Amino acid sequence: MNKLPLALLAACLLFPSAAGAQAPAFIRGTITAFEGSALSVKSRDGADLRLELAADATVAAAKAIALADLKPGAYVGCAAKRRPDGTLVALEVHTIPPTVRPGFLPIWDLEPGATMTNAHLAAVVRAAGGNEITLEYQGGAQKILVPEGTPIVTTVPADRSALKPGEYVFVVPRKEPDGRITALRIQVSRDGVRPPQ
Repeated sequence: MNKLPLALLAACLLFPSAAGAQAPAFIRGTITAFEGSALSVKSRDGADLRLELAADATVAAAKAIALADLKPGAYVGCAAKRRPDGTLVALEVHTIPPTVRPGFLPIWDLEPGATMTNAHLAAVVRAAGGNEITLEYQGGAQKILVPEGTPIVTTVPADRSALKPGEYVFVVPRKEPDGRITALRIQVSRDGVRPPQ
């Protein structure tokens, strides 16, 4: 059986509609221009990309919150890295919509060695170096240390007027048969708060 590339596997698990169209890896970068439906982005690896916004593309703006704002049962995603002692340490925590598939991804493309857990928040307890959160999903759970200062972010509805040069974006794209890249979902920075995932 052929194995899916890991970035595509992540897309399949997290964004089924995009994955069904053979989406490339997620796009992260800084907006350089936005004219009509054409969004130009300097990706984090330095590439200059031109994206076409889908007619029904959704835009959401990042908003910083505190861990205490997340109530039991909140549905969240958490990128983390595993320490040598096996402890998962959060790189960020963000709220996610109910359409995102729950589970644990041992490889996430935020940075080398990163993982991703999508799950319901079951508990928060004080721990050495911060707080320990327990995230539960069908068939499993993860305990993750969230150090003080870890970005905790939610999103609020926005429109295309938020897509300004200099703002940072996290984009769920789809590659079209003619090679164009269509942006399906866009999270954009606001007031210095960036989409962390």
